[in-house]
Amino acid sequence: MKYTFPKVDLHLHLDGSFRTATIWELAQSQGVSMPADTLEGYEKWMEEHSHSGSVNEYLKMFDAPLQVMQDETSLARVTKELIEDLDKQGLAYAEIRFAPQLHTNKSLSQRQAIEAVLEGRRQGLQNCPNIKIGIICCMMCVGTEDLNWDANMETATITHEYLDKGVVCLDLAGAEGFVPLSNFAPLFEKAKQLGTPLICHAGDSQDWTTVKDAIEMGAVRIGHGHHVYENPCLSRYCADHGIALEICPTSNVHCQTRESYEMHPAYNLYSLGVPVTINTDNMTMSRITLDDEYDHCLKEMGFEYEDLILMNMNSIKHSFLKEEEKKEILQKLSEALDLCVQEEQ
Repeated sequence: MKYTFPKVDLHLHLDGSFRTATIWELAQSQGVSMPADTLEGYEKWMEEHSHSGSVNEYLKMFDAPLQVMQDETSLARVTKELIEDLDKQGLAYAEIRFAPQLHTNKSLSQRQAIEAVLEGRRQGLQNCPNIKIGIICCMMCVGTEDLNWDANMETATITHEYLDKGVVCLDLAGAEGFVPLSNFAPLFEKAKQLGTPLICHAGDSQDWTTVKDAIEMGAVRIGHGHHVYENPCLSRYCADHGIALEICPTSNVHCQTRESYEMHPAYNLYSLGVPVTINTDNMTMSRITLDDEYDHCLKEMGFEYEDLILMNMNSIKHSFLKEEEKKEILQKLSEALDLCVQEEQ
């Protein structure tokens, strides 16, 4: 089905949403070893790993893109191309996230990595004036919190400097469960002192307690968060206090944090009044677009067409767009909703 209303993706990883031909080309020019001998073989390898049902196998797909995205030119190019692709798919707004510290393996500093992505954003928006883009900087959980504490503190500190230059908030991404999420609280406290908006990956591979921790640390939006459904009181809290969940159905199924689309609790959470949003997570690695996610919502997850429009309204309301920009997109979504209702009558 084609979805003509303004579409929004709030949970989209730069290093998981790229043109495979670009990564292949960069790998060849940089002498980076690839997991296959041809571009076609690389694409097939990714498809196999995305459907493996193993988080560890899924995560292997990040190795090649991260290896080639270690210079300013490559980072800017991948960012620009992603914005162009999102524009072609009809998105009105997207928030693209990346971890600056993962792009410092050669000569770049975190500051240079951020500026390279912002340059790619500038180029992309110049080519595609009808889409709006925010950049999210991620801290990373790579094990115990002490392993990359200094790098995370640097991310927490310098993100604030770019808030009015295209960066919109700070996130904590990576693997859940190595240590309690609350161990990262001082990083969030630093960001709050600086006035940086906070979101956090939580409640995906781990249970609802990580969502509780993230909220207590100041997160106003939760990446994934679907395991909050196992705690009715916390679900009600999210509904009452407007804590939006960035649901990524296909990623959840591929990584087996949910057994299937049919078993996903997104619709139940939505019915409880939780601000549910639908997102792609890693477009290339999961071989999906936002339209594909909407298809799953309608065919397997219990949603109606009107719900998709209403969830995009959730996305805009809980985005980090400026208020006047929110109003413009919300007006278009409201018109789309009115038209949908009229067609049903």
